[in-house]
Amino acid sequence: MQLRSAAGSRVKTSSDGSLDVLASVGGVRGLVESSLPAVVFLVAFLITEELVPSLIGSVAVGLAFALARLVQKGSLVQSLAGLAGILICALVAYRSGDARDFYAWGFLINAGYLLAFIVSILVRWPFLGLLFGIVRGEGLDWRKDPVRRRRYALATWILVAVPGARLLVQAPLYLADDVAGLGTARLVMGIPLYALALWVGWMITRPAAAPAVGPLETERNR
Repeated sequence: MQLRSAAGSRVKTSSDGSLDVLASVGGVRGLVESSLPAVVFLVAFLITEELVPSLIGSVAVGLAFALARLVQKGSLVQSLAGLAGILICALVAYRSGDARDFYAWGFLINAGYLLAFIVSILVRWPFLGLLFGIVRGEGLDWRKDPVRRRRYALATWILVAVPGARLLVQAPLYLADDVAGLGTARLVMGIPLYALALWVGWMITRPAAAPAVGPLETERNR
């Protein structure tokens, strides 16, 4: 029950059982909270070409979101996690004195996700099978069905493509010292790309619908 509750806090479904993509990524507020600090940093740096003020602005926005959650007595998990990420990015960039290092931590995070997702497939415990299985109430029963196990593996491969694409596109921009391009790519390939992969994975792993029973068959079963 605790596992299902934890998974459900991340993956939301609509009343008809379909995936609510927007709610699953934190809703509009979650999108703003996860994106605005990076937007502030990028815009401030492009305008001023000063690293420290840009970092201060980004951290200040993240801190404001966390304080707003605290005042409203809402869940602090998402805001605190986001704030921690911003602080790490800011610290790395401040210590190196290089604006592009604001995005360096993201490379490590994406590499970690990439490795974890691939390992989960190779050991036949695909990540999306574990996540969606709990949300759908399947538990681990899907592992007994080779077809469903393969579908969950395929869905997880689609999820693997997200951090893989991020690294493939953003690493050359980092090496080229293209802060504007790197920051823009990070925003575009952030939550929207993850949400798309999550939706596609949900759709291709939908359980087969039970065959409809007609009036004649119902009469026979009586």
